[in-house]
Amino acid sequence: MSLDLKSLVRTIPDYPKKGILFRDITTLIEHPGGFKESVERIAAAHRGQGITHVAGIEARGFIFGAGVAIALSVGFIPIRKKGKLPGETIGQNYALEYGVDTIEIHADVIGAHDKVLLVDDLIATGGTAIAAVGLLRRTGATVAGAAFVIDLPDLGGADRLRAEQVTVQSLIEFDGH
Repeated sequence: MSLDLKSLVRTIPDYPKKGILFRDITTLIEHPGGFKESVERIAAAHRGQGITHVAGIEARGFIFGAGVAIALSVGFIPIRKKGKLPGETIGQNYALEYGVDTIEIHADVIGAHDKVLLVDDLIATGGTAIAAVGLLRRTGATVAGAAFVIDLPDLGGADRLRAEQVTVQSLIEFDGH
């Protein structure tokens, strides 16, 4: 029997600012069955595709991405904010509402022979996910797709990723921001 994952996500109004409906996945990951089912649904959709690594975006993408990597028996790549990884890294800048930020991966982690699944908890405007796809592609790796627990389709991020020729999977959708 399949769980209603959407019912396990708590909505917090006016967080982090007035007018925002924050979709809180902590209530989903605190539910053992909901957490397990979320990871398994993502993994099941990508089994048999030759994926060599799962890349998770800091920080909540680590939670789901690591679980998906274990379920697929592949390596996990943390995509971190600039300056958080030791050793040689490669970075990708992306625009924020007020400025620019950078994400990084280890320079030697993947290459042209690899096929990577990108995982995060939520896709909103898509800026970070598109930067992550660009970063992964710069290594020569193939981006097999992107998977999210939550999509906020009104913000258009999944459509922006699809415009970059990335297959997008989401488990649940919420209207609004």
